[in-house]
Amino acid sequence: MTILYFFQSDSLSLTTEVLSCSALPDGQFRVVLAATLFHPQGGGQPSDQGCVGGAKLVKAMSENGEVIHITDRAVPAGPVILTVNSAVRQLNTRYHSAGHLIAYAGEQSGWQAVKGNHRPGEGRIVFIAGNNAQPVTAEEISQRVADMVAADLPRRTSEYQGRRQVSWGDLPATACGGTHVASTGTTGEVVITKVKQKKGELSVSYQLSVV
Repeated sequence: MTILYFFQSDSLSLTTEVLSCSALPDGQFRVVLAATLFHPQGGGQPSDQGCVGGAKLVKAMSENGEVIHITDRAVPAGPVILTVNSAVRQLNTRYHSAGHLIAYAGEQSGWQAVKGNHRPGEGRIVFIAGNNAQPVTAEEISQRVADMVAADLPRRTSEYQGRRQVSWGDLPATACGGTHVASTGTTGEVVITKVKQKKGELSVSYQLSVV
C-alpha cells in the first residue's frame, strides 16, 4: 500500500521508489509508488499535478484503496523524485479549506454539510436542514467565514477510528483526506456568490480571491 505523505506533510518534493509501471491502451502509463505526495482526485478535490521523475503526472486517482499515478511516459522501476506543482496544490488546498469554513458557518445556523465540490471555479457546499435550521444569508455566511480567516487559526490533524480528522483551532474536527491550509488566514478572501434554499436543502456557491 502506497504511503500517503500528503496526509502529514506539506512538502512538494519527495524521493521514493517506483514499484511498477505498465502501459495503458491510450498510450499513457499506470505507475504505483512506494510513497506519494500527490493528492488523488476525490472528496471534491481535483488531482494534484506535477512530475514523477522525468514524466508528467496526468492525474492521480484512487483505485481499490490504492493511489495510482497516470503519467505521459514510462518511468523505470527504482528511485524517483516526485515534484508537486505548487501553484495548483495551493489553489486546490485553499478551495478545499474554504469549503470546510463554509460548512462551519452553515452549521452555526443549524445546517449540516453533506456534500462539497472544491474544484476551482466550481466551489459549492450542500447542506441539509438540522432540527433547528434557520434561514441564513450570503452576507451572514460571508462574515462568519471572514472571521475565521481573520483569526488565522492553526490547522490540527488527528486520527479517529482509523480515519484522518482535520480542524483549525478549536473548531470541530471532521473526517477528511484532502489537503488543507496550515492556518485559516492562508485561505484568503472567500467570496460567497450564491445561496439557495429549497425543500430542506441549502446550497452555497463560492469563489476565492486571487492571492
